[in-house]
Amino acid sequence: MTTQQLIPSAKNTSAPKQGGTSTGTTDVSLGKAGADEPAATRGKTSIADVVVVKVAGIAAREIPGVHDMGGGLSRTIGAVRDRVPGGRPNVGRGVKVEVGERQTAIDLDLVVEYGVSITDVAADVRENVIAAVERITGLEVVEVNIAINDVHLPEDDSHDAAVESRVE
Repeated sequence: MTTQQLIPSAKNTSAPKQGGTSTGTTDVSLGKAGADEPAATRGKTSIADVVVVKVAGIAAREIPGVHDMGGGLSRTIGAVRDRVPGGRPNVGRGVKVEVGERQTAIDLDLVVEYGVSITDVAADVRENVIAAVERITGLEVVEVNIAINDVHLPEDDSHDAAVESRVE
C-alpha cells in the first residue's frame, strides 16, 4: 500500500509541513454521543502528528546499530542545539510522517554504525517502529521507508573528543 492510499481526515487541521512535522491532529476514533452509548465510545480521540513523529523517532533510536538520525544539515543543527544550555535533543529529527484518519506512513533518515548489517538494522528499525506506533497510537502503519544517509566510523568519535577538549 502506498502513502497516496491514505485516507485523510476531514477533521485534520494540518499546517503545511516544515521539517517533517506538522501541528495537525488526526482522529483515531469517531465516537458517538449519548448516555445510552458505552463509556469507551463517547467522544473521539485525536492524535497530533507530532506524537507519531516522536514515537517513531524514539523507537528507531532503540535499535542497536543506529548511531543518529537525520540528514547532514539537520544533524549539524541538532548538535549545536544539544550543546546550548537548556537545549533539548530533538527526538523527531530524521522522521517524516503522513497521517490519515486511521493509517500512517513513516519516512526515516538514519546513520548506522560501521560494521553492522544495514539490512538487519533496517528490518529491526522497521519492526520496532511499526510495533511502537501501532501499540501507542492505534494507527495502522502502512509503510516505513528507511534511507541510510551515512555510516558512522569509529575514527569520528576520536575527532569529536579532540574538538570538545579544546573547547573546555
